[in-house]
Amino acid sequence: MRDPEQRTVLITGATSGLGRALAHRVASSGSRVLVHGRDAERAELVRAELAAGPEHAAVVADFAELRQVGQLAEAVRRCTDRLDVLVNNAGIGSGPPGAGRELSADGVELRFAVNYLAGYHLTRLLRPLLVASAPARVINVASAGQHPIDFDDPMLSHDYLGSRAYAQSKLAQIMFTFDLAALLRDSGVTVNAVHPATYMNTAMVREAGVSPVSTVAEGVEAVLHLVADPGLDEITGSYFHGTRACRALEQAYDEQARARLRELSDKLVEQAPS
Repeated sequence: MRDPEQRTVLITGATSGLGRALAHRVASSGSRVLVHGRDAERAELVRAELAAGPEHAAVVADFAELRQVGQLAEAVRRCTDRLDVLVNNAGIGSGPPGAGRELSADGVELRFAVNYLAGYHLTRLLRPLLVASAPARVINVASAGQHPIDFDDPMLSHDYLGSRAYAQSKLAQIMFTFDLAALLRDSGVTVNAVHPATYMNTAMVREAGVSPVSTVAEGVEAVLHLVADPGLDEITGSYFHGTRACRALEQAYDEQARARLRELSDKLVEQAPS
């Protein structure tokens, strides 16, 4: 990896919680940070807070709409000719206890759309820029809470549970991590996933009615490990629990399941209004 002062790092979901704290840490190392949020005012506020140094930028998109994800990729390409690190952190939790099923603007189950499909689409759109910037890294902020995908009902039209929807979306992130790592293995771009910490003290966790057991600072250290540790230059296609390489749920290693997920993801992206 380049020295911190030479890096440009895009952090999605950087206006609150883990993403916001990570943006501050990355900026304090001297790197340029592209702050993503769905609200322009909040994204600009965080950008203005960051440590002085390179010209940080705020970029805006609502990940519940794939058209906006495409616009985000265009905005990133306009404001930088190099992307050293992409942190796919944006996401929503399981929702309040008893909350019902919700759909994205494109008619996709909302947690699958925001936590997984938007990052899948964004990463594919930015792949040429990442490869041109190699050595580069993609980090998918996943979770130890994982649930197998039922490909007969991937949008959970029946027997919906917010916790299952969340856990399914996080496993999808890990499956995508393994696939993309294999695809980019000889490109100089590494791709890894991480469970940063368990039930961090964030609005997402509190909304779910869960008592926090970890700090946001713990989560930042885990993600920063993947962003900046020079010892990980050659590590790709791994899932980390904190800073330790770990094994994900078994379906993540099923090549047929990953192929079905790719097919489903591509179909959903193609069907979305442009």
